[in-house]
Amino acid sequence: MRAITTGIAAALLLMGCGTTRYRPVSDLPVRIGPPYTVRGVTYAPAAQPGYDMVGQAGWYGNESGNRTANGERFRPKGISAAHPTLPLPTYVEVTALDTGRTILLRVNDRGPFARGRIIDLSRGAAQLLGVRVQGHAAVRVRQVDPPERDRERLRRGKSAADRPDTAPATLAALRARLAAASRQAVSDR
Repeated sequence: MRAITTGIAAALLLMGCGTTRYRPVSDLPVRIGPPYTVRGVTYAPAAQPGYDMVGQAGWYGNESGNRTANGERFRPKGISAAHPTLPLPTYVEVTALDTGRTILLRVNDRGPFARGRIIDLSRGAAQLLGVRVQGHAAVRVRQVDPPERDRERLRRGKSAADRPDTAPATLAALRARLAAASRQAVSDR
C-alpha cells in the first residue's frame, strides 16, 4: 500500500511540475516594470498619458498558452497586443492607415522586438483589424480610457464595441505624419 501511495504522490508531483501558473486576467495592479534589453536595445517602460504614435504593426499567434509579460495566459484568438513600453495592461485604439478601420484592444504583453514596429497584435486582433493576411500594416496606436463594458469584453478575449472608421481627412494627416517619421528615421541612421 505504501508503494502505491508513494507512486501516486510522485505522479502528482510530476504533473504539477509541468503546469504553468497564470495570473488572473485583471486590470489591477497596473505593471510598468524596470528597463530591459532585447537584442542590444534597451526599453524603459513608463506611464505615457496621451500616447499617440504612427508606425508599423505586425501580429503574432503561435504562442498559444504561453504566459504574457503581464503573467496572463496568451490567447491567440483574443483581442490583445504587445507593446515594448506601455504599462500592462493599457487600452489602445489601433487604426489601420490603409482602410481607416479602428479597433480597441488590451495591451498585456511586451514586444515587438523587430526594428520599425511599434506594436504586435494578437492573431485575433490582426484578423479584426483586417491586417492578418499581409502580416504587417501601417497603423496609429492611441492610448484610450474605454468604458468598463468594453474593458470587460477585452479581458475575456472578446472584441469591444465597434469603433467608427477614421475620417479620410484624418487618415491623410496620419499618413503624412507616418511619412515624415519614416524620413526622420532614415536621416537619423
